[in-house]
Amino acid sequence: MTMTQEEIDALISGGGLSDDDSSLDSIDLDDDSGTNVADAKFSDLQFGSEGSIYSPLDPKLELLYDLQLPVSIELGRTNMLIRDILRLGRGSVIEFDKLVSEPVDVLINGKKVAEGEVVVIDKHFGIRITTLVDPSDRLRGVRR
Repeated sequence: MTMTQEEIDALISGGGLSDDDSSLDSIDLDDDSGTNVADAKFSDLQFGSEGSIYSPLDPKLELLYDLQLPVSIELGRTNMLIRDILRLGRGSVIEFDKLVSEPVDVLINGKKVAEGEVVVIDKHFGIRITTLVDPSDRLRGVRR
């Protein structure tokens, strides 16, 4: 039985199979060989809320605490011709596709996890996180 991405997402979010999915109804459980087939009994699965995520203090994540991942901030993007790139020199200005008032993207291991605004702390730049990407959206990005 093949499933569409929508059906898979519905199963993951606890929706189960749709009522119009009759492929399971066509399975014949009556066996003429005299074998007794009993209905399977399963305990109920406990699903957390859609936004649930492990706590940073969860002992299950302890193995991951010492891993280092690259964190980068994307101010914006642009496309340039090689001719224009070769003409760049000291004092050249490159225009990005984002406005000054727009938030910057926080990328961890190349995946967007948050948005923020640039701040100056003493003589260093920093990022104040303003929005986190929903954990379920991050997981969908990993599967595709």
